[in-house]
Amino acid sequence: MSFLQELLSSLEAKARQNGVFVSRQSGREESGLARLESACDTLMHHGGEASRILIARQALSAYRTLDTEQQRAFFHLLADQYAADPAAIHAAYARYRETEDNTALQALGSACEPRRQSLFRRLNQCPGGTYELVQMRSDLLAMLKDHPELAPLDADFAHLFASWFNRGFLMLEAIDWNTSAAVLEKVIRYEAVHAIHDWNDLRQRLDPGDRRCYAFFHPATGDEPLIFVEVALCRGIPDNIQSILESDEHVAPEDADTAVFYSISNCQAGLKGISFGNFLIKQVVEELQRELPQLENFVTLSPVPGLRKWLDQTRSEGGLPGSSDVLERLEAEDWLDDKASRSKMASDVTALAGHYLLDARRRGAPADPVARFHLGNGARLHRINWPGDTSVKGRQQSHGVMVNYLYEPGRIEQNHEAFSREGTIACSSEVRRAAKQGQQRFTRSRDKA
Repeated sequence: MSFLQELLSSLEAKARQNGVFVSRQSGREESGLARLESACDTLMHHGGEASRILIARQALSAYRTLDTEQQRAFFHLLADQYAADPAAIHAAYARYRETEDNTALQALGSACEPRRQSLFRRLNQCPGGTYELVQMRSDLLAMLKDHPELAPLDADFAHLFASWFNRGFLMLEAIDWNTSAAVLEKVIRYEAVHAIHDWNDLRQRLDPGDRRCYAFFHPATGDEPLIFVEVALCRGIPDNIQSILESDEHVAPEDADTAVFYSISNCQAGLKGISFGNFLIKQVVEELQRELPQLENFVTLSPVPGLRKWLDQTRSEGGLPGSSDVLERLEAEDWLDDKASRSKMASDVTALAGHYLLDARRRGAPADPVARFHLGNGARLHRINWPGDTSVKGRQQSHGVMVNYLYEPGRIEQNHEAFSREGTIACSSEVRRAAKQGQQRFTRSRDKA
């Protein structure tokens, strides 16, 4: 890589001498946006591959100088001036209607492709360009809510990234305490489920013999992980996260019968919608089976991030009649230090959680995002645990409820197909019974969302 950078620097110096790069305006320093617009225009028309790489580098460097307002202006430029040419589409369609052959169809497809996709491909030729474009999409995603007219631009990014980050390009790597500090710092920064507070906390998750961590990397993004999963080896299926994160007791790997995926973190916001997690879990299961063939269970210990919000919203809309008492007790949090109170509430809390996980819907799919992820990957909803997470975050998002999703290697594909085609949720009889009790005790007064 250093050799390539030196070569590019040498080419850049020669290119400047030969006038390849966009010049300054009569001695005045151009704005970053003006330099970016000019570089993109040059990139779309300039011929040589070496000069294209250098111009792409200049364009991406200019983009990094933009503030939010300038980024938005650039995105509108891409949406408007780098769209497909309507005249070319009409002409290609007319030819296709005449011949209806594959050549005309291919020409029509090419005409329908926005010019910005070609621009992105050329920007991607620059070393580090792929990661820069991922960051660019991250900036775009932050604007979409207020500027929905930019959605077609996001669709182009997603289309290209789905190909560039194809499973065949992903590299699975184990991360341990001996991994480079640069990667370990990113694990701390990107951990999205259970915050890593310091280096000692990180060491407790990576160094013991019963801990594992795996990540997907991509050749074009260097030491930037795309997604990683933290694993604990246990005897039996754990029912709370504190026993994993805070306990000093450890299990010899050869004595473990269960692998617990207790944290899965996507690292790159710009790759939203590009699926990695399903591949990651399946490959990690295979790796662990090879290393520790005695393992019997592959489960998650997962949060239920939508539960508390759903409970509050449904109750405010007149749903969940008869739940006021248990919800008030949950919110009071006396149960944290009162074992007897927890025992009295457990059945009602589990029933409410089961009702939410199996019956609450969003556009026909389970309302909870973590449930959608694991059920869509072919897992089975195995057990509801309360209290499973007594941390502040755990109480804020789900009143402390956690769930075990079970990955059974011989049934993953079957569960996935049933869920994808028919919306069938694979779950244990225990969870189904809890959901039925929730329906009976706390029937909502409005239709499913």
